[in-house]
Amino acid sequence: MDRTLTIEIPEKVYEPLLRVAHRAGRTPQELVLEWLIREVQAALEDPVEKFIGAFRSNVPDWADRHDDYIGQALIKEMSRSENG
Repeated sequence: MDRTLTIEIPEKVYEPLLRVAHRAGRTPQELVLEWLIREVQAALEDPVEKFIGAFRSNVPDWADRHDDYIGQALIKEMSRSENG
């Protein structure tokens, strides 16, 4: 069963959205729905989520920024490999 969600967005967000939708040959509603579906699925399929709360950490924002921290660690590891 589909649901209707009505949102109010600022003009400064809507105007660029309208331009992007026009270039893509789509409606703003189609683009927003596609983005929302993708973001919700990504949040539900987060591979690190099962580890949240599994161990203590001195990093208070780990749950919110784990992708950033993993990316930083990978970049550091790759630069070590290149400079090896």
